[in-house]
Amino acid sequence: MQEQDMTAAPQGRFVHYPDSPFELFQPYPPAGDQPTAIEQLVEGVNDGESFQTLLGVTGSGKTFTMANVIARLGRPAIVFAPNKTLAAQLYSEFREFFPKNAVEYFVSYYDYYQPEAYVPQRDLFIEKDSAINE
Repeated sequence: MQEQDMTAAPQGRFVHYPDSPFELFQPYPPAGDQPTAIEQLVEGVNDGESFQTLLGVTGSGKTFTMANVIARLGRPAIVFAPNKTLAAQLYSEFREFFPKNAVEYFVSYYDYYQPEAYVPQRDLFIEKDSAINE
């Protein structure tokens, strides 16, 4: 287990892991299944696992768990969300967990985008098509 530098903050603390550029604000320490999940996810990344899944019910602290994993690994991360509402929520939460680091937010202008394409086996041309977010 890595040693960590902890600085007190109002109703929480800042945690910095060695060799990590991230400073994580923990409003509370990981609890319940979170410490085990954090350890296993970090270990999986370090072991080169390409795919891992973090499962949990709504409100179980999945975002907080992933913020801890990102801080421990010290590597940039891209977080995808299936819709604009969840993307905005995740952005807000990650900004709270990483107030001293860059957290960016991007939502596609398109709900759907199909670039033009040609399928030579069928001599088929597919026109560009899109639907714009409202």
